[in-house]
Amino acid sequence: MELLLIEDEPSVISLIERGLKEEGYNISIAMDGYTGLKMAGLNHYDLILLDVMLPGMNGLDVCKNIRMSNNEVPIIILTALNQTEDIVEAFERDADDYLTKPFRLEELKARINRYSRKSKTVTEQKNVLTFDDLQLDRDSKSVQRGESPIILTATEFRLLEFLMLNRNKVLTRIDILEEVWGMDVDLSTNVVDVYVNYLRKKIDKQFSRKLIHTVIGMGYVIRHEN
Repeated sequence: MELLLIEDEPSVISLIERGLKEEGYNISIAMDGYTGLKMAGLNHYDLILLDVMLPGMNGLDVCKNIRMSNNEVPIIILTALNQTEDIVEAFERDADDYLTKPFRLEELKARINRYSRKSKTVTEQKNVLTFDDLQLDRDSKSVQRGESPIILTATEFRLLEFLMLNRNKVLTRIDILEEVWGMDVDLSTNVVDVYVNYLRKKIDKQFSRKLIHTVIGMGYVIRHEN
């Protein structure tokens, strides 16, 4: 894999570079936001590791700008910021994952390997998912309910896709965190609840039939109302 590390702390750069090169990864380094954004636009990378507190342009703005032209490359945020609002903001900029400093190198490797496996997996699943009058097209990344198009962020799209692939199955918050965000989060965080609420406002609010339901004490499910 070709990795881009956008990070300004020499000690963190050294740790990651040394540890990942031993695993056979090729790593390019950018030490400020503008340079990282330019490199991401000019070169192909299989994954980007992105700090938040960067000189020039902060990492969340870098992430947002990368997403304007590239929705495919996985972006893992590396930061000391660990409040729920910080996590939500990162995913609103369409980051794929979030790892809080200080972190263990083995945990970072595990997350990178997860995206490596995903990129090599050839799926035979249908590209258009339907449930009731809700339709999700995995190729065009579009969603509509009835005749109404629904605009989702990348994270909201992944959440809806996971719910639709597991229709009528109650998914715990841990299930959702692991699949949609690929991360372990302090169970006190409410990032899943926040995003389910975002999704409900777009999918259910304007419609008489509600599809996304809470199973108290268990999790969430997409199904018809009882």
